[in-house]
Amino acid sequence: MKKRIFISLLIVSVLYVSCFEDADDNLQPASTIDIQNFIYRGLNYFYLYKADTPELANDAFANQDELNSFLNNYETPETLFDYLLSSQDRFSNLYSDYTLIENALSGITLSNGMEFGLVYYPDNSGNVFGYVRYVLPNTDAQSQGLVRGDIFTTIDGQQLNENNYNDLLAPNTYTIGLATYDGADFTLTGETALLNKTQYNENPVYKAETLTVNGNKIGYLMYNGFIKDYDTELNNAFAQFKADGVSSLVLDLRYNGGGSVETATDLASMITGQFNGQVFYQEFWNEDRQADYAENGLFDSTISNGSSISSLNLSQVYIITTRRSASASELVLNGLKPYIDAVQVGDTTTGKFQASFLLYDAPAPQFSRSEANPNHTYAMLPLVFKTANAAGNTDFTEGLFPQIPLQENYFNLGQLGDENEPLLAAALFEIAGRPMPSNKGVQYLKEFSDSNADSPIYGKMIGN
Repeated sequence: MKKRIFISLLIVSVLYVSCFEDADDNLQPASTIDIQNFIYRGLNYFYLYKADTPELANDAFANQDELNSFLNNYETPETLFDYLLSSQDRFSNLYSDYTLIENALSGITLSNGMEFGLVYYPDNSGNVFGYVRYVLPNTDAQSQGLVRGDIFTTIDGQQLNENNYNDLLAPNTYTIGLATYDGADFTLTGETALLNKTQYNENPVYKAETLTVNGNKIGYLMYNGFIKDYDTELNNAFAQFKADGVSSLVLDLRYNGGGSVETATDLASMITGQFNGQVFYQEFWNEDRQADYAENGLFDSTISNGSSISSLNLSQVYIITTRRSASASELVLNGLKPYIDAVQVGDTTTGKFQASFLLYDAPAPQFSRSEANPNHTYAMLPLVFKTANAAGNTDFTEGLFPQIPLQENYFNLGQLGDENEPLLAAALFEIAGRPMPSNKGVQYLKEFSDSNADSPIYGKMIGN
Protein backbone atom coordinates (compact mmCIF):
# COMPACT_ATOMS: atom_id res chain seq x y z
CA MET A 1 0.00 0.00 0.00
CA LYS A 2 1.51 3.32 -1.05
CA LYS A 3 1.59 6.26 1.30
CA ARG A 4 -1.63 8.27 1.26
CA ILE A 5 -2.70 11.53 2.80
CA PHE A 6 -5.72 11.46 5.03
CA ILE A 7 -7.36 14.82 5.61
CA SER A 8 -10.70 15.15 7.36
CA LEU A 9 -12.81 17.07 4.87
CA LEU A 10 -16.33 16.30 5.80
CA ILE A 11 -16.51 15.87 9.57
CA VAL A 12 -15.59 18.73 11.85
CA SER A 13 -16.96 18.24 15.34
CA VAL A 14 -19.05 20.93 16.96
CA LEU A 15 -16.86 20.70 20.04
CA TYR A 16 -13.72 21.36 18.05
CA VAL A 17 -15.21 24.30 16.20
CA SER A 18 -16.54 25.81 19.42
CA CYS A 19 -13.15 25.56 21.14
CA PHE A 20 -11.45 26.94 18.05
CA GLU A 21 -13.74 29.98 17.98
CA ASP A 22 -13.25 30.62 21.69
CA ALA A 23 -9.50 30.50 21.22
CA ASP A 24 -9.73 33.03 18.38
CA ASP A 25 -10.74 35.72 20.87
CA ASN A 26 -7.19 35.78 22.28
CA LEU A 27 -5.19 35.40 19.08
CA GLN A 28 -3.51 37.95 16.83
CA PRO A 29 -4.34 37.82 13.12
CA ALA A 30 -1.66 36.26 10.94
CA SER A 31 0.41 38.56 8.76
CA THR A 32 0.08 38.50 4.98
CA ILE A 33 3.57 37.02 4.66
CA ASP A 34 2.62 34.16 7.00
CA ILE A 35 -0.40 33.27 4.87
CA GLN A 36 1.63 33.61 1.68
CA ASN A 37 4.28 31.26 3.02
CA PHE A 38 1.53 28.70 3.63
CA ILE A 39 0.27 29.09 0.06
CA TYR A 40 3.75 28.66 -1.33
CA ARG A 41 4.53 25.61 0.83
CA GLY A 42 1.29 23.87 -0.11
CA LEU A 43 1.64 24.45 -3.84
CA ASN A 44 5.34 23.59 -3.84
CA TYR A 45 4.49 20.27 -2.19
CA PHE A 46 1.27 19.08 -3.82
CA TYR A 47 0.33 21.19 -6.85
CA LEU A 48 -0.33 19.01 -9.90
CA TYR A 49 1.03 21.63 -12.31
CA LYS A 50 4.01 22.62 -10.19
CA ALA A 51 6.37 22.20 -13.16
CA ASP A 52 4.55 24.97 -15.06
CA THR A 53 5.57 27.68 -12.57
CA PRO A 54 9.36 28.22 -12.27
CA GLU A 55 9.04 29.86 -8.86
CA LEU A 56 7.61 26.62 -7.44
CA ALA A 57 10.73 24.64 -8.33
CA ASN A 58 12.50 23.14 -5.32
CA ASP A 59 15.66 25.12 -6.09
CA ALA A 60 13.94 28.39 -7.06
CA PHE A 61 15.10 30.19 -3.90
CA ALA A 62 18.35 29.76 -2.02
CA ASN A 63 16.90 30.50 1.41
CA GLN A 64 13.85 31.79 3.26
CA ASP A 65 14.91 35.42 2.88
CA GLU A 66 14.94 35.08 -0.90
CA LEU A 67 11.53 33.42 -0.81
CA ASN A 68 10.12 36.15 1.44
CA SER A 69 11.46 38.80 -0.92
CA PHE A 70 9.55 37.14 -3.76
CA LEU A 71 6.37 36.77 -1.69
CA ASN A 72 6.48 40.43 -0.68
CA ASN A 73 5.95 41.40 -4.32
CA TYR A 74 2.29 40.41 -3.88
CA GLU A 75 -0.02 42.58 -1.81
CA THR A 76 -2.56 39.88 -0.97
CA PRO A 77 -2.65 36.10 -0.63
CA GLU A 78 -5.11 36.04 -3.53
CA THR A 79 -2.77 37.81 -5.98
CA LEU A 80 0.09 35.48 -5.05
CA PHE A 81 -2.11 32.40 -5.43
CA ASP A 82 -3.33 33.51 -8.85
CA TYR A 83 0.23 34.16 -10.02
CA LEU A 84 1.47 30.72 -8.99
CA LEU A 85 -1.26 28.82 -10.83
CA SER A 86 -0.61 27.23 -14.19
CA SER A 87 -2.34 28.59 -17.29
CA GLN A 88 -3.92 25.15 -17.77
CA ASP A 89 -5.57 25.28 -14.34
CA ARG A 90 -9.22 26.40 -14.35
CA PHE A 91 -10.23 24.93 -11.02
CA SER A 92 -7.86 25.54 -8.06
CA ASN A 93 -9.20 27.88 -5.38
CA LEU A 94 -8.10 29.80 -2.30
CA TYR A 95 -10.57 30.52 0.51
CA SER A 96 -10.25 33.15 3.23
CA ASP A 97 -12.77 31.31 5.46
CA TYR A 98 -12.46 27.55 5.42
CA THR A 99 -15.68 27.01 7.40
CA LEU A 100 -17.63 27.82 4.23
CA ILE A 101 -16.03 25.02 2.26
CA GLU A 102 -16.19 22.60 5.21
CA ASN A 103 -19.95 23.16 5.35
CA ALA A 104 -20.29 22.82 1.59
CA LEU A 105 -18.43 19.50 1.65
CA SER A 106 -21.07 18.26 4.08
CA GLY A 107 -23.89 19.49 1.85
CA ILE A 108 -24.63 22.58 3.98
CA THR A 109 -25.08 25.89 2.16
CA LEU A 110 -27.14 29.06 2.28
CA SER A 111 -30.08 28.43 -0.02
CA ASN A 112 -33.57 29.71 -0.74
CA GLY A 113 -34.34 26.41 -2.48
CA MET A 114 -34.49 27.75 -6.04
CA GLU A 115 -31.92 25.98 -8.18
CA PHE A 116 -31.65 27.92 -11.41
CA GLY A 117 -29.67 28.59 -14.56
CA LEU A 118 -28.98 31.95 -16.19
CA VAL A 119 -29.31 32.35 -19.95
CA TYR A 120 -28.67 35.22 -22.38
CA TYR A 121 -31.61 36.80 -24.17
CA PRO A 122 -31.62 35.87 -27.88
CA ASP A 123 -31.43 39.54 -28.97
CA ASN A 124 -27.75 40.08 -28.00
CA SER A 125 -28.80 42.85 -25.62
CA GLY A 126 -26.75 41.52 -22.70
CA ASN A 127 -29.95 40.95 -20.73
CA VAL A 128 -30.36 37.56 -19.09
CA PHE A 129 -33.19 35.48 -17.71
CA GLY A 130 -33.27 32.79 -15.07
CA TYR A 131 -35.07 29.48 -15.37
CA VAL A 132 -35.90 27.22 -12.42
CA ARG A 133 -34.23 23.84 -12.77
CA TYR A 134 -35.73 22.30 -9.66
CA VAL A 135 -36.95 23.29 -6.21
CA LEU A 136 -35.58 21.90 -2.96
CA PRO A 137 -38.08 20.59 -0.41
CA ASN A 138 -38.88 22.55 2.75
CA THR A 139 -37.54 25.86 1.44
CA ASP A 140 -38.88 29.30 0.62
CA ALA A 141 -38.96 28.47 -3.07
CA GLN A 142 -41.28 25.54 -2.39
CA SER A 143 -43.54 27.53 -0.08
CA GLN A 144 -43.77 30.28 -2.72
CA GLY A 145 -45.02 27.72 -5.24
CA LEU A 146 -42.09 27.88 -7.65
CA VAL A 147 -41.70 24.92 -10.00
CA ARG A 148 -39.30 23.67 -12.61
CA GLY A 149 -39.65 25.72 -15.79
CA ASP A 150 -40.60 29.01 -14.15
CA ILE A 151 -38.83 31.96 -15.79
CA PHE A 152 -37.76 35.17 -14.06
CA THR A 153 -36.23 38.31 -15.58
CA THR A 154 -36.01 40.78 -12.69
CA ILE A 155 -34.62 40.88 -9.16
CA ASP A 156 -36.16 43.46 -6.83
CA GLY A 157 -37.62 45.15 -9.88
CA GLN A 158 -34.36 45.43 -11.83
CA GLN A 159 -33.78 43.70 -15.15
CA LEU A 160 -31.09 41.02 -14.91
CA ASN A 161 -28.14 41.52 -17.23
CA GLU A 162 -24.62 40.22 -17.73
CA ASN A 163 -23.16 42.98 -15.55
CA ASN A 164 -25.50 43.11 -12.55
CA TYR A 165 -26.63 39.50 -12.01
CA ASN A 166 -24.02 38.72 -9.35
CA ASP A 167 -24.88 41.76 -7.25
CA LEU A 168 -28.63 41.27 -7.61
CA LEU A 169 -28.57 37.59 -6.64
CA ALA A 170 -26.03 37.91 -3.80
CA PRO A 171 -28.30 39.15 -0.96
CA ASN A 172 -29.87 36.66 1.42
CA THR A 173 -33.30 38.08 0.57
CA TYR A 174 -34.59 39.17 -2.82
CA THR A 175 -37.76 39.16 -4.90
CA ILE A 176 -37.91 37.62 -8.36
CA GLY A 177 -40.26 38.84 -11.09
CA LEU A 178 -41.80 35.99 -13.07
CA ALA A 179 -42.17 36.23 -16.84
CA THR A 180 -43.32 34.42 -19.94
CA TYR A 181 -41.66 34.10 -23.35
CA ASP A 182 -43.55 33.93 -26.66
CA GLY A 183 -40.60 33.08 -28.90
CA ALA A 184 -39.67 36.72 -29.40
CA ASP A 185 -40.27 38.74 -26.24
CA PHE A 186 -40.23 38.30 -22.47
CA THR A 187 -43.25 39.69 -20.65
CA LEU A 188 -43.53 40.14 -16.91
CA THR A 189 -46.62 38.40 -15.53
CA GLY A 190 -46.92 40.63 -12.49
CA GLU A 191 -46.31 37.66 -10.21
CA THR A 192 -43.39 37.84 -7.79
CA ALA A 193 -41.81 35.57 -5.19
CA LEU A 194 -39.96 36.76 -2.11
CA LEU A 195 -37.11 34.35 -1.35
CA ASN A 196 -34.96 34.07 1.78
CA LYS A 197 -31.74 32.10 2.04
CA THR A 198 -31.21 29.99 5.13
CA GLN A 199 -28.69 27.31 6.07
CA TYR A 200 -29.81 24.20 4.23
CA ASN A 201 -28.56 20.62 4.19
CA GLU A 202 -29.32 19.19 0.75
CA ASN A 203 -29.82 15.49 0.11
CA PRO A 204 -28.25 15.02 -3.35
CA VAL A 205 -30.46 11.98 -4.05
CA TYR A 206 -33.21 14.16 -5.54
CA LYS A 207 -35.28 11.47 -7.26
CA ALA A 208 -35.07 7.69 -7.27
CA GLU A 209 -37.93 5.99 -9.08
CA THR A 210 -38.61 2.72 -10.86
CA LEU A 211 -40.40 3.15 -14.16
CA THR A 212 -42.18 0.42 -16.08
CA VAL A 213 -41.90 1.09 -19.81
CA ASN A 214 -43.09 -1.47 -22.36
CA GLY A 215 -42.60 -4.20 -19.78
CA ASN A 216 -39.10 -3.04 -18.81
CA LYS A 217 -38.22 -2.16 -15.22
CA ILE A 218 -36.02 0.94 -15.51
CA GLY A 219 -34.42 2.75 -12.58
CA TYR A 220 -34.24 6.55 -12.75
CA LEU A 221 -31.89 8.35 -10.38
CA MET A 222 -31.40 12.10 -10.31
CA TYR A 223 -28.25 12.68 -8.28
CA ASN A 224 -27.06 16.25 -7.73
CA GLY A 225 -23.79 16.04 -5.77
CA PHE A 226 -21.23 13.49 -4.61
CA ILE A 227 -21.59 14.17 -0.87
CA LYS A 228 -20.19 11.49 1.45
CA ASP A 229 -22.64 12.31 4.21
CA TYR A 230 -25.41 10.95 1.97
CA ASP A 231 -23.73 7.75 0.81
CA THR A 232 -26.28 5.70 2.77
CA GLU A 233 -29.19 7.40 1.00
CA LEU A 234 -27.52 6.71 -2.35
CA ASN A 235 -26.94 3.06 -1.48
CA ASN A 236 -30.53 2.73 -0.26
CA ALA A 237 -31.77 3.97 -3.63
CA PHE A 238 -29.87 1.16 -5.35
CA ALA A 239 -31.15 -1.36 -2.83
CA GLN A 240 -34.67 -0.33 -3.80
CA PHE A 241 -33.84 -0.60 -7.51
CA LYS A 242 -32.52 -4.08 -6.85
CA ALA A 243 -35.65 -5.05 -4.91
CA ASP A 244 -37.79 -3.70 -7.76
CA GLY A 245 -35.93 -5.89 -10.24
CA VAL A 246 -34.70 -3.11 -12.50
CA SER A 247 -32.83 -4.30 -15.58
CA SER A 248 -31.80 -0.86 -16.87
CA LEU A 249 -30.74 2.42 -15.28
CA VAL A 250 -30.88 6.08 -16.27
CA LEU A 251 -28.47 8.10 -14.11
CA ASP A 252 -29.28 11.80 -14.29
CA LEU A 253 -26.17 13.93 -13.60
CA ARG A 254 -27.25 16.95 -15.64
CA TYR A 255 -26.73 19.45 -12.80
CA ASN A 256 -24.14 17.51 -10.79
CA GLY A 257 -20.95 19.55 -10.42
CA GLY A 258 -18.99 16.86 -8.58
CA GLY A 259 -17.70 16.07 -5.10
CA SER A 260 -16.12 13.06 -3.45
CA VAL A 261 -13.92 10.68 -5.47
CA GLU A 262 -14.75 7.90 -3.02
CA THR A 263 -18.48 8.38 -3.53
CA ALA A 264 -17.99 8.39 -7.31
CA THR A 265 -16.18 5.05 -7.02
CA ASP A 266 -19.00 3.68 -4.87
CA LEU A 267 -21.64 4.84 -7.34
CA ALA A 268 -19.83 3.12 -10.20
CA SER A 269 -19.71 -0.03 -8.05
CA MET A 270 -23.45 0.22 -7.37
CA ILE A 271 -24.15 0.34 -11.10
CA THR A 272 -21.90 -2.67 -11.73
CA GLY A 273 -20.64 -4.99 -8.97
CA GLN A 274 -18.99 -7.52 -11.24
CA PHE A 275 -15.66 -5.68 -11.37
CA ASN A 276 -14.82 -5.52 -7.66
CA GLY A 277 -11.07 -4.98 -7.19
CA GLN A 278 -10.43 -3.90 -10.78
CA VAL A 279 -9.11 -0.45 -11.72
CA PHE A 280 -11.79 2.23 -11.85
CA TYR A 281 -9.35 5.13 -12.25
CA GLN A 282 -5.62 5.83 -12.25
CA GLU A 283 -3.88 8.76 -10.52
CA PHE A 284 -1.13 11.05 -11.82
CA TRP A 285 0.51 13.48 -9.34
CA ASN A 286 3.38 15.93 -9.74
CA GLU A 287 6.83 14.44 -10.23
CA ASP A 288 7.79 14.78 -6.55
CA ARG A 289 4.65 13.06 -5.22
CA GLN A 290 3.89 10.42 -7.84
CA ALA A 291 5.93 7.58 -6.35
CA ASP A 292 4.59 7.98 -2.82
CA TYR A 293 1.00 9.03 -3.43
CA ALA A 294 -0.34 7.68 -6.73
CA GLU A 295 -2.70 4.78 -6.13
CA ASN A 296 -5.28 3.27 -8.44
CA GLY A 297 -8.91 3.67 -7.45
CA LEU A 298 -10.63 0.28 -7.49
CA PHE A 299 -14.23 -0.80 -7.84
CA ASP A 300 -15.28 -1.73 -4.32
CA SER A 301 -17.95 -3.47 -2.29
CA THR A 302 -18.56 -1.09 0.64
CA ILE A 303 -19.52 2.56 1.08
CA SER A 304 -17.67 5.02 3.33
CA ASN A 305 -19.33 3.78 6.55
CA GLY A 306 -18.48 0.14 5.81
CA SER A 307 -21.95 -0.96 4.70
CA SER A 308 -22.14 -3.38 1.80
CA ILE A 309 -22.86 -1.86 -1.58
CA SER A 310 -26.15 -2.75 -3.28
CA SER A 311 -24.96 -3.54 -6.82
CA LEU A 312 -27.11 -3.95 -9.93
CA ASN A 313 -24.48 -5.81 -12.01
CA LEU A 314 -25.50 -3.91 -15.14
CA SER A 315 -23.68 -4.13 -18.45
CA GLN A 316 -25.21 -0.88 -19.70
CA VAL A 317 -26.17 2.47 -18.19
CA TYR A 318 -27.57 5.67 -19.67
CA ILE A 319 -26.10 8.83 -18.14
CA ILE A 320 -27.72 12.23 -18.70
CA THR A 321 -25.25 15.13 -18.82
CA THR A 322 -25.09 18.84 -19.62
CA ARG A 323 -22.35 21.46 -19.59
CA ARG A 324 -22.87 21.60 -15.81
CA SER A 325 -21.89 17.94 -15.30
CA ALA A 326 -18.33 18.06 -13.96
CA SER A 327 -15.46 16.32 -12.17
CA ALA A 328 -16.81 13.37 -10.15
CA SER A 329 -19.72 13.08 -12.61
CA GLU A 330 -17.21 12.81 -15.43
CA LEU A 331 -15.15 10.36 -13.39
CA VAL A 332 -18.12 7.98 -13.20
CA LEU A 333 -18.79 8.21 -16.92
CA ASN A 334 -15.13 7.93 -17.96
CA GLY A 335 -14.34 5.21 -15.43
CA LEU A 336 -17.23 2.98 -16.51
CA LYS A 337 -16.55 3.18 -20.24
CA PRO A 338 -13.81 0.52 -20.42
CA TYR A 339 -16.11 -1.97 -18.68
CA ILE A 340 -19.72 -1.46 -19.73
CA ASP A 341 -21.77 0.37 -22.35
CA ALA A 342 -22.01 3.83 -20.72
CA VAL A 343 -24.26 5.78 -23.06
CA GLN A 344 -24.14 9.54 -22.63
CA VAL A 345 -27.36 11.45 -23.36
CA GLY A 346 -27.60 15.24 -23.49
CA ASP A 347 -24.83 17.80 -23.83
CA THR A 348 -21.04 17.80 -23.58
CA THR A 349 -19.68 17.85 -20.02
CA THR A 350 -17.44 20.48 -18.39
CA GLY A 351 -14.08 18.80 -18.97
CA LYS A 352 -12.58 18.34 -15.50
CA PHE A 353 -10.52 15.24 -14.75
CA GLN A 354 -8.38 16.58 -11.88
CA ALA A 355 -8.92 16.08 -8.16
CA SER A 356 -8.17 18.28 -5.16
CA PHE A 357 -8.08 18.11 -1.41
CA LEU A 358 -8.24 20.82 1.21
CA LEU A 359 -4.92 22.15 2.52
CA TYR A 360 -4.76 24.07 5.80
CA ASP A 361 -1.84 26.12 7.09
CA ALA A 362 -0.21 23.21 8.91
CA PRO A 363 3.00 21.19 8.59
CA ALA A 364 3.58 19.10 5.46
CA PRO A 365 2.66 16.53 4.39
CA GLN A 366 -0.68 16.47 6.20
CA PHE A 367 -1.61 20.19 6.03
CA SER A 368 -4.32 19.08 8.42
CA ARG A 369 -7.19 20.89 10.12
CA SER A 370 -6.14 19.64 13.54
CA GLU A 371 -2.73 21.32 13.22
CA ALA A 372 -3.92 24.44 11.39
CA ASN A 373 -2.50 27.83 12.30
CA PRO A 374 -5.20 29.32 14.57
CA ASN A 375 -4.34 32.89 13.58
CA HIS A 376 -6.20 32.83 10.25
CA THR A 377 -8.84 30.82 8.39
CA TYR A 378 -7.28 30.62 4.94
CA ALA A 379 -7.25 27.24 3.20
CA MET A 380 -6.84 26.18 -0.40
CA LEU A 381 -8.16 23.52 -2.70
CA PRO A 382 -5.49 23.09 -5.38
CA LEU A 383 -5.47 20.47 -8.10
CA VAL A 384 -3.25 17.67 -6.80
CA PHE A 385 -3.72 14.76 -9.20
CA LYS A 386 -5.42 14.00 -12.47
CA THR A 387 -7.38 10.87 -13.25
CA ALA A 388 -7.44 8.50 -16.18
CA ASN A 389 -9.68 5.50 -16.70
CA ALA A 390 -8.38 1.94 -16.98
CA ALA A 391 -7.84 2.46 -20.72
CA GLY A 392 -5.77 5.59 -20.07
CA ASN A 393 -8.30 8.19 -21.21
CA THR A 394 -7.62 11.59 -19.60
CA ASP A 395 -7.01 15.26 -20.48
CA PHE A 396 -10.50 15.68 -21.94
CA THR A 397 -10.35 19.45 -21.55
CA GLU A 398 -13.21 19.96 -24.00
CA GLY A 399 -15.43 17.60 -22.03
CA LEU A 400 -16.95 14.19 -22.74
CA PHE A 401 -19.19 14.12 -25.79
CA PRO A 402 -22.63 12.45 -25.86
CA GLN A 403 -23.57 9.61 -28.14
CA ILE A 404 -27.13 11.00 -28.08
CA PRO A 405 -26.76 14.81 -28.28
CA LEU A 406 -29.72 16.78 -26.98
CA GLN A 407 -29.92 20.13 -25.19
CA GLU A 408 -32.53 21.24 -22.70
CA ASN A 409 -35.28 23.49 -24.01
CA TYR A 410 -35.53 26.27 -21.42
CA PHE A 411 -39.11 27.01 -22.46
CA ASN A 412 -40.30 23.40 -22.37
CA LEU A 413 -38.18 21.65 -19.78
CA GLY A 414 -40.61 18.92 -18.80
CA GLN A 415 -40.74 17.51 -15.29
CA LEU A 416 -37.80 15.57 -13.88
CA GLY A 417 -38.53 11.85 -13.73
CA ASP A 418 -41.50 12.13 -16.08
CA GLU A 419 -41.30 9.81 -19.06
CA ASN A 420 -42.00 12.75 -21.39
CA GLU A 421 -39.11 14.88 -20.10
CA PRO A 422 -36.97 15.20 -23.26
CA LEU A 423 -33.62 13.91 -22.01
CA LEU A 424 -35.13 11.02 -20.07
CA ALA A 425 -37.40 10.27 -23.03
CA ALA A 426 -34.36 9.98 -25.30
CA ALA A 427 -32.90 7.34 -22.98
CA LEU A 428 -36.21 5.47 -22.69
CA PHE A 429 -36.48 5.37 -26.47
CA GLU A 430 -33.10 3.63 -26.67
CA ILE A 431 -33.83 1.25 -23.78
CA ALA A 432 -37.44 0.33 -24.37
CA GLY A 433 -38.52 1.85 -27.67
CA ARG A 434 -40.81 4.39 -26.04
CA PRO A 435 -41.67 7.13 -28.61
CA MET A 436 -39.87 10.43 -28.09
CA PRO A 437 -41.74 13.74 -27.92
CA SER A 438 -41.15 16.14 -30.79
CA ASN A 439 -38.16 18.43 -30.45
CA LYS A 440 -39.15 20.74 -33.30
CA GLY A 441 -38.81 24.48 -32.85
CA VAL A 442 -36.37 24.33 -29.93
CA GLN A 443 -34.54 27.63 -29.51
CA TYR A 444 -31.01 27.00 -28.28
CA LEU A 445 -29.59 29.90 -26.26
CA LYS A 446 -26.36 30.44 -24.36
CA GLU A 447 -26.41 29.50 -20.69
CA PHE A 448 -23.55 31.06 -18.74
CA SER A 449 -24.08 30.70 -15.00
CA ASP A 450 -26.30 29.16 -12.34
CA SER A 451 -27.24 29.09 -8.67
CA ASN A 452 -24.23 26.92 -7.81
CA ALA A 453 -21.60 29.05 -9.53
CA ASP A 454 -20.43 30.58 -6.24
CA SER A 455 -20.41 27.31 -4.31
CA PRO A 456 -16.90 26.61 -2.99
CA ILE A 457 -17.10 23.00 -4.21
CA TYR A 458 -18.91 23.48 -7.52
CA GLY A 459 -17.00 21.70 -10.26
CA LYS A 460 -14.63 20.15 -7.73
CA MET A 461 -13.52 16.54 -7.37
CA ILE A 462 -12.37 15.91 -3.81
CA GLY A 463 -9.75 13.23 -3.20
CA ASN A 464 -10.16 10.63 -0.47
